[in-house]
Amino acid sequence: MIAMVDCNSFYASCEQVFRPDLWGKPVVVLSNNDGCIIAANKEAKAMTHIAMFEPMFKIKDQLIKNKVTFFSSNYTLYGEMSQRVMNILETFSPSIEVYSIDEAFIDLTGIVHTPLKEYATRIKDTVVLHTGVPVGVGIASTKVLAKLANKISKKVEKFNYVCVIDTDEKRIKALKWAQTKDVWGLGKKHQARLKKIGVFTAYEFTQLPLAWVRKEMTVVGERLWRELRGESCIEFRNMPKSKKAIGTSKSFGKKLEDLPRIEEACAYYISEVAEVLRAQKSCATYIQVFVTTNRYSDTDKQYSNSCTITISVPTNNTFILTQQARKALQRIYKPGYRYKKVGVNLTGLIPQEYVQGNLFESPTLYDKRLMNVIDALNHKFGKATVGSALVGTRVAQWELVKKDRSKRYTTQWDDLLELKNK
Repeated sequence: MIAMVDCNSFYASCEQVFRPDLWGKPVVVLSNNDGCIIAANKEAKAMTHIAMFEPMFKIKDQLIKNKVTFFSSNYTLYGEMSQRVMNILETFSPSIEVYSIDEAFIDLTGIVHTPLKEYATRIKDTVVLHTGVPVGVGIASTKVLAKLANKISKKVEKFNYVCVIDTDEKRIKALKWAQTKDVWGLGKKHQARLKKIGVFTAYEFTQLPLAWVRKEMTVVGERLWRELRGESCIEFRNMPKSKKAIGTSKSFGKKLEDLPRIEEACAYYISEVAEVLRAQKSCATYIQVFVTTNRYSDTDKQYSNSCTITISVPTNNTFILTQQARKALQRIYKPGYRYKKVGVNLTGLIPQEYVQGNLFESPTLYDKRLMNVIDALNHKFGKATVGSALVGTRVAQWELVKKDRSKRYTTQWDDLLELKNK
C-alpha cells in the first residue's frame, strides 16, 4: 500500500504556524514581487470573490476590506518547514518519495501492523503535533489511487483529512465520485477528448476498452487507466531524479537601466543555481543568460535577448559560472532600455565524476574544496553569507519586492520567536 501525504494550503499554513493570532482567519501568500495570489487557506478560499492568481493591485482593497492577511512569499521558511515535514514522514517508513515541496509518497509495504486508517491518522496527527502544518493522508494500492484518496480526504468533510481505499468496493465508490479532472496526471487535452465521447467520471474512464485508451491517449493514458484499476504501473522513487536543467529568473523590484546592477543580480542568481547544481553532484556544460523589458508596459521600449555559452570544462564552480554569465550578459545588454528581468539557465548537466578535463587548461584542485566551504558557511550562517564580490552591496536596489514578508523564523537567529511572561 502507498500513502500520499499532502500539506494543506502549505504556504499559508507555514505563515500561520508562527502567527497563532491568525488561526482560523483568512490568509493568502503573494507571488514574487507581490504580483498576485499564489496560495490561500480554506478560510480565504471560502471567500469566492477573491480569485487565485488575481493581480495584487486589483484585489488589495478587497483583501483589506475583508480582513484578509497577506504575506510576501518567504521561500526560505517554506523550504525549511517542508524539510521538517519530510523528516517526520521518514519515521513512518524507510521508503519515501518526496514529490514536491508539500507532497510525498510513503511506501507502507510490509511495515504496517495496525489498521491503515489508524496508521494514516497517526501520520496526520504527528506532523501537526511537531510542525503545526495540517496535512491530508490518502492510502491506496497505487500512486494514482493514493492521490485520489488524498483529494477525497480533503474534499469530503466526513473523512477529516484521512481516506483509505483498501477494498475494491471503496475503489469503485471513489472512482464514481471523482470527475476526470480529479485524476492525477489526466491533462486538459485528455479530459476534453474523454468529454467528447461522454466520459465524465474516473469510473467511466476505467470502463473504456484498453485498446481505445492505448490508441487515443498513448502510454500515459494507459498507465493511468491501469493504476485506477488497481494495477501499479508508476514506479516508486526513493531518490529524486537529478534535474536535467537548473535555472532561475526573477523580476527586479524596480526597472534597471545600468549594466553593473543587472550584473549584480545575475551573479546572485548564478550563486543560487550553482548551489543546487552542487547539491545534486552535477556540472553544467552550457550556461544561458537572458534579459527582457516589461512586455506589459505601454510606455517602455521593448527588447529581449539571450545568449548561450559553452563551458570548455563542465563545472559547478560559482566563480567560473559567474565569469561566463557576465560575458553572455555583456553580449546581449543594450543601453537605453529599462530592464524588468534577468535569468540564468544551466543545461547539459552531467555527473561531476564524469567530467573530462581539457588538455589546454590546468585543473584547479582547490575549486571543489572552496565550494564546499562556501556551501557549509551559507548553510550554517544563512543564504548568501559568502559569495561572489560581483553581487556587491546594492541588493536592495534590485531585489524582489517583499514588503509583507514574514520573518525567517527557522533559519535566522535574529528572527527567532521570543516568548514573554505576562
